[in-house]
Amino acid sequence: MPASPAPLTAERLFREQFLPFYPQDPSLDVIRRTDANPGGNPAIVQAIEETARVFAALAPEALARPDLALDGSDASIHHLSAALTPETRDRLFASRPVEGQPSLFVQFVLHAALYVGACAVRNHGGRWLVRNPLWETRVALESKAGTSEICPFSFLLRALSDEAAERPAGATLADRYRAHVEVPFEDADHWPIIAPPDRRIPRLARVRYDLLYRHLQTHLPELDDFGADFPSAERFTELGFQWLEFLLVGEGRALVMHGPATTTGRGKQGVHVFWLTKAGFTKALFFETDAGRESHRVTLGRASNGTETVVVSRFDGGRSVEDEMLWWGR
Repeated sequence: MPASPAPLTAERLFREQFLPFYPQDPSLDVIRRTDANPGGNPAIVQAIEETARVFAALAPEALARPDLALDGSDASIHHLSAALTPETRDRLFASRPVEGQPSLFVQFVLHAALYVGACAVRNHGGRWLVRNPLWETRVALESKAGTSEICPFSFLLRALSDEAAERPAGATLADRYRAHVEVPFEDADHWPIIAPPDRRIPRLARVRYDLLYRHLQTHLPELDDFGADFPSAERFTELGFQWLEFLLVGEGRALVMHGPATTTGRGKQGVHVFWLTKAGFTKALFFETDAGRESHRVTLGRASNGTETVVVSRFDGGRSVEDEMLWWGR
């Protein structure tokens, strides 16, 4: 029986498709730190943004999605993300490159990365950090989370890899753009307060949908409803919670509900973390944990600029891991 082909990981895509076009001498770290527009030439930035506009015009045909609307909005990144399927990647690969020139796949990723960066610049006041090769270009952002840099090129490689084929949480272009661009700028400080942040809600030791509802009605009656997007009773049972704990965050503007799950849709052990606002359920995250380990902890922290954060501490792959995010999630 022939061996299965090696998976197209993000690292393999980078080494096989992009690395041959890098300068030979400097290290990748130096390349990624070196400003390719030290004089701030506006023509270079204009050329980047024009490339993004051209991509927006041509991508619907290239992706065989004539209804794809790339209007420079954050929402357009989510539309683009949905079009980046394994079939799309394979079709781009199938186009034979001109000798000595980048393949259609390389050109597509370059132009798509600049489009993603242009959306962050346009919608969130980002600043271009030009690099050579151009696909390494980054965007600097100043948000309530502090100062950060995003690398759209990395977003694209991971979204187009086989690792993202099953679309696990956090794998898609939309997931990464939401986490690194949209969420830090979310206007969470204007969410209505549910209850004082020092309200203590006891652990729910026996977890069932109806028991959870009664528990919160007793200890957090200000939370009117779970909201339309909260998991159904059947789905909630499938998650297999061992227990649930509760934490009011953001000066009482959101309730973080978390607990270890014995079963999930993918058959993996882990912890589910839910966020509920005054309007009900808003988002959920899942973190894998090692089987047989004492579960996890969820605590409050502070970003360097003083913004409250939520820290999920767990064991994964035999290592102690901490995931820190803004209090309204990611």
